[in-house]
Formats: sequence, C-alpha cells, structure tokens
Amino acid sequence: MENKNKFFNQALSNFIHDVASGSAIRHLADSGYTVKQIAKELSYPTSEEQIGKIVWAHFVEKGVIFLEKPPAEPVLEKITYEKEYGKYGRTYFRQKKEVIENPCKKYFPCDFGRCRYQNADEFFMQLEKLWKSDREYILGLPWPLQTVWHVADERMERIFEMLELSNNQG
Repeated sequence: MENKNKFFNQALSNFIHDVASGSAIRHLADSGYTVKQIAKELSYPTSEEQIGKIVWAHFVEKGVIFLEKPPAEPVLEKITYEKEYGKYGRTYFRQKKEVIENPCKKYFPCDFGRCRYQNADEFFMQLEKLWKSDREYILGLPWPLQTVWHVADERMERIFEMLELSNNQG
C-alpha cells in the first residue's frame, strides 16, 4: 500500500509542477535559457534538477535531442489526443499521430554524461574553456551514460568548436 501512495504522490507532484511551471519552463528552454536561468525566472519554486528533467523530456519530444542516432532524413512524430464521445455519451481519447519533418539535418554526438561519470575532474576542466552560459547549459541537463545526438544549433556549434579547439591545443 505504501508503494502505491509513493507512486500517487510522485504523479501528483509532477502534475502540480507541470501545471505551475511546465509550460513556462518549456517556453524559456525554447528561447535559449539554461536551467539555471530558468530557475531564476520562475515564481513557483522548482528545483534545478526538476527543471533539467522537464527541459530534457521537452528536447527529446521536440527532436532537439535524439536518444538514438538520427536517421539521414529525421522525421518526428507528434502525438496528440482528441476527445471523442462514444455511443452512450461515454468520453474517450483517441491518439492521433502526426508526422513532422525535422528541418535540421545535422546533429552532434554528445557523451557528456559518460565523460562526467568516467573522469569528472577532466570533464570540468574541459567545460572551463566554454562560455559561462554554455557551461551552465551542459551542466543543467541530465545527460545519460550513453551517446545522444543534439541538434547542431548555434550553441552546440560553439560548444563543439571550443571543445575541439581546446583538444587540438592540448
């Protein structure tokens, strides 16, 4: 019984956080804010860890981050639910999948989670070479211990250029 209560309480907590600040977090993440910057902007108290998880899930859903190597022509699926009524007025939701072509064709393979886990000191030394906001961006997300692919936006182009430049000099 206690396990069910934990599950319910966690689900309720996630729901409350999403209602209170989820859309604001996703909007600020889309606007280029780091997790630390988002935490400063929110009026509802949300931990940076929770914000990082929300941003990560949003980026995965949106196609900014792929957990597996993206196909040569990345296509995204947007899943929505439509409310419908059955024979006797019973309400149900029908899942609707919409295929969206991803305009970005270039992705960077990212091993930040693995690098941090294997050699934290070296990882943080490498990050010191980045701009403060880029370093905050990397540290704010919950990178897994596997390679993921991040869209080659302006920020990631700069991060990889600076990391490559420092690796070539060292």
